[in-house]
Amino acid sequence: MTATEWITDIALVLIVFRQLREGRLDHKTFLLPLGIVAFVAYSYLDSVPTGGNDLVLIAALTAVGAALGIAGGIYTRIRALDGNLLIKAGAVSAVLWIAGMGARMGFQTWVEHGGGADDVARFSLAHHITSQQAWVTAFVLMALTEVVTRVATIFVRSRTVRAAAALPVLGRTA
Repeated sequence: MTATEWITDIALVLIVFRQLREGRLDHKTFLLPLGIVAFVAYSYLDSVPTGGNDLVLIAALTAVGAALGIAGGIYTRIRALDGNLLIKAGAVSAVLWIAGMGARMGFQTWVEHGGGADDVARFSLAHHITSQQAWVTAFVLMALTEVVTRVATIFVRSRTVRAAAALPVLGRTA
């Protein structure tokens, strides 16, 4: 893993750690994680391989990312207080986030430094996965989907809490 990859992954993990302390739900809550994954997508998604079972691998890991993101968003507490929305990641949300990010980091480290490259090559051959780019795309889309679905779930839930508390729309006053 490059220094940029480590920094990006650690930054995404720190976002949830920051939310372990209750804080105000604002534009940064949404823009920071989306900005990071936009950078990652731009940097690593050159193409989407479609040969063999590449799309099956990509779809499977993207679905895992979506499940982790939605569950993480559901297990994030959102409440209204004094005209503001407050957000706090619960233990389940943090564990899911770290599990998703950690699994990707662990897999990449195992392949690059732990002798897993041969195992992945054999698995890929046996399951008709045609290239290393299929793995890269699958894991990048897993991360992207996890972040986007978590942020989207928090956004939808915040609208519900805001409506129930009759608070002004984010960034606007009544």
